[in-house]
Amino acid sequence: MVNIKDFDFAGKKAIVRVDFNVPLNEKGEITDDTRIRGALPTLKKILADGGALILMSHMGKPKGKVNPKLSLGQIAGAVAAALGVSSVKFAPDCADASDAAAALKPGEVLLLENLRFYPEEEGKPVGIDKEDPAFAEAKKEMKVRQTEFAKKLASYADVYVNDAFGTAHRRHASTAVIADFFDADHKMLGMLMEKEVTAIDNVLKNAQHPFTAIIGGSKVSSKLGVIQFLLDKVDNLIIGGGMGYTFIKAQGGHIGESLHEDELMPEALRIMEVAKEKGVNLSLSVATVAGDRFANDANRQVVDIFNIPDGWEGMDASEASLANWKKIIMDSKTILWNGPVGVFEFDNFAHGTGEIAKYVAEATEKGAYSLVGGGDSVAAVNKFGLADKVSYVSTGGGAMLEAIEGKVLPGVAAIVGE
Repeated sequence: MVNIKDFDFAGKKAIVRVDFNVPLNEKGEITDDTRIRGALPTLKKILADGGALILMSHMGKPKGKVNPKLSLGQIAGAVAAALGVSSVKFAPDCADASDAAAALKPGEVLLLENLRFYPEEEGKPVGIDKEDPAFAEAKKEMKVRQTEFAKKLASYADVYVNDAFGTAHRRHASTAVIADFFDADHKMLGMLMEKEVTAIDNVLKNAQHPFTAIIGGSKVSSKLGVIQFLLDKVDNLIIGGGMGYTFIKAQGGHIGESLHEDELMPEALRIMEVAKEKGVNLSLSVATVAGDRFANDANRQVVDIFNIPDGWEGMDASEASLANWKKIIMDSKTILWNGPVGVFEFDNFAHGTGEIAKYVAEATEKGAYSLVGGGDSVAAVNKFGLADKVSYVSTGGGAMLEAIEGKVLPGVAAIVGE
């Protein structure tokens, strides 16, 4: 595999899959440019060599249809400013950009429109149910169309670079299929992708012990595979956020109106049993900050986690729970954190997640290796100015979880051949 740092892009056009799926406010302004900043080392290397850049990304979930609110044209100016170039050219149709790409000169940048305006990007048949007898044929046809779409994108450039870790777990036209149209000497991982892969290896293959995983978020179902996989890796498993209430109810606790998944209660009990068998310290909340409704201005009270009153729901980690978790985190040598431990989007229930961010930063300062990933976890370290106080902040929540689960990421395999 070619290392991007050793490749000379002089006089070449490089098409780079970036993850510019950045959050926008109602005015179309970027509210968090972490993903753009993450791609800069790769993009600046190509420009500094004397290459031309063709950038492609998705934004949101337009489901194969054009949606002006999800147009990448809105961020062209911000991308130009981040790159330090006078302007970024914009191709309003990613499948019809041959002329724009051909006209690019060294040092120039072309941004393609949202890839997911085309159903071929994701390769999923649109408007037909999976149960429909015609679905199999439609899927086969879409695969052909996806290949042609990827071939078109590939035709714009001499070199393909994948620097979008956030979508590396998807076999999309721009993340995996396109690599088939470049030989081994003209496709490579970007610097951000290399850092992401190294960070995950540091946690899964080179972890120092005690190793603590902090898994939060709303549902057990979304992280079940990760939790099961980590039971063979970690010494401590902290489970917080909405998913914790399924574990509490499974043990006979009264959780009021708290979020939970009844069908996963047997699995929650099994996870607790396996953790005990393997000697893993599984730590749940002991008390919760409950609200009388799901709103930032809800009335609040701290209650025992097993005795949440009817009409109330667990919304944030209590001081008692945080005290337990702080001790575990501070004694750790390796820390993986994915998911909030409260309703982080509400300021009045974001305290617990903010405290976790501080503990992880403190432990890192003491010498622990810390990997943080997932939207709200990343938002927390950014909100409190702690992003540079942890070892690594991953740009891909879903991709990071699948990699941690031991799955092969198509976007990586398409280049490294694994």
